[in-house]
Amino acid sequence: MAKAAKKATKKAAPKKAAPKKAAKKSAPKKAAPKKAAKKAAPKKAAKKTAKKAAPAKKAAKKKTARKPNAAFMKPLTPSSQLAEVIGSNPRPRTEIVKKIWDYIKKNGLQDKKNKRMINADSKLKSIFVRPG
Repeated sequence: MAKAAKKATKKAAPKKAAPKKAAKKSAPKKAAPKKAAKKAAPKKAAKKTAKKAAPAKKAAKKKTARKPNAAFMKPLTPSSQLAEVIGSNPRPRTEIVKKIWDYIKKNGLQDKKNKRMINADSKLKSIFVRPG
């Protein structure tokens, strides 16, 4: 009988060790990140549904025709200095800008290395540089 009791205690010892391991796995430090991850996932899903709804609104806006701003389309008479570059006919502001760019490209005034810079000649300087 003593042998049977020893065997029973040996078998019982591993059973006691197993619940301790399980208790370590369910420690609150490891469980907290899992809960945070579950909470974060529904927020992402909510954002995705909001993004899906936004393109539908954009599609509705594309159906309506775009109206140009009347202030940009009003013909303006250029000054004498500007008339030397673009001509003296009244034009809308949008066309005036296009004509200035045509003049810059025609005369090669755009900087070769940094295309955002313009090397103004005497006509352009009279337009853009303030006297004083």
